[in-house]
Amino acid sequence: MQYAENSTAFRAELQELNERFENLKPEVELTVRDPELGVTGHLVVWSTLASRKGPLGACGKGGTRLTPTVDVAELKMLSRIQTLKNAAAGLALGGAKSGLAADPNEPGFEKKYRRFVQLLKPMLRENGGPWGGFGYDLGGNPIHCKWACDELGSTKGFTGKPVEMGGTDYDAEGIAGLGVAQAAETLLEVKGEDPSRITCAIQGAGAMGAGVIRYFSETGATICWISDPRLEGTWYLPEGLTPTLRDNLAQMDFAASVQELKAGGYRQLPLEDVLFQPVDLLFPCAVQDVLHKDNEPRIQARYVVEGANNPLSAECRTALHKRGVIVIPDFIANAGGVIAAYVELISTVSDEENARTRAKVSESKVMTRTKIAENVKQLLELVKRFDVEPIDASRYIALKRIFA
Repeated sequence: MQYAENSTAFRAELQELNERFENLKPEVELTVRDPELGVTGHLVVWSTLASRKGPLGACGKGGTRLTPTVDVAELKMLSRIQTLKNAAAGLALGGAKSGLAADPNEPGFEKKYRRFVQLLKPMLRENGGPWGGFGYDLGGNPIHCKWACDELGSTKGFTGKPVEMGGTDYDAEGIAGLGVAQAAETLLEVKGEDPSRITCAIQGAGAMGAGVIRYFSETGATICWISDPRLEGTWYLPEGLTPTLRDNLAQMDFAASVQELKAGGYRQLPLEDVLFQPVDLLFPCAVQDVLHKDNEPRIQARYVVEGANNPLSAECRTALHKRGVIVIPDFIANAGGVIAAYVELISTVSDEENARTRAKVSESKVMTRTKIAENVKQLLELVKRFDVEPIDASRYIALKRIFA
């Protein structure tokens, strides 16, 4: 990638790229209905510019949102963001989002979902369309994968599948958390830090936080603060996680984890206290907007690696940048899931071979580590060279790839 010559040129180029992106219109904006079953579904493919020279051709990908209120406007916003995220990850993959306006827990949902899949089937890449297929998002459940593949008569139109169905099972494998852990590991490497001397705090012990615990603990860093409602608050472990606790947390066994935490006599604090401890590294892996201008002064970490979607407000990121705290945005760090989805789309390994060898799981983990390490190094180089915020550098990287 060819960079701007100086800070002024960088900002001018970023503004030009932003304007070009804002002028894009969705390539596909589709609503499908079956009034008899009460089905209303939507698909938005925002842009396939980044994918056209790659192995998939013109193809957009993103998750499938299943909520009673999902509509085209929401999916247009999400597909725009997905376009940027996929490009920031370094993938030859455009951005898309699909959605079914229904409650996944309501009676008759299976019939609605199966009909929704049938109605969108012509848009799939394997059927000549510009869409990479269904995937997990809000409301998603593993059974939906089985329903979709059953209706499609193929396993190619759904990503995040179990290994035996030709997938990477990226939630169970914690591949999103692997990406965030790799982002932190690369950040420490670039900064000349020894991970074994690093203390860290992790907010959120769901799929993302569990993956971070699983993989970042391998670096030798001390995970001394953890927090989740299912753990009944924030816990301080001055010596770090015991092997048993680490494994229970990685497997999201909350009952066993709480039992050990209480039996160990560890210090227990309110949930949000995890964000404001004197640690080297903070992983916000729970929900968005937990750190903002009002509580930013309380942040003591020297590094922040975002695992959740937008856990920091723009004002918080700017304030942290001004006082020298390095933030790796979720745009760059939280790409493991889509990288695994991309592997499922491009892999030529058969479902049978994958079930036997777990080849796609291995390929996904290698690609996640490689791409995120490269992207973090590129991000930090831009931040240093042009004295810009990491979020601006990440957007610059994404837009340069979209319009390359």
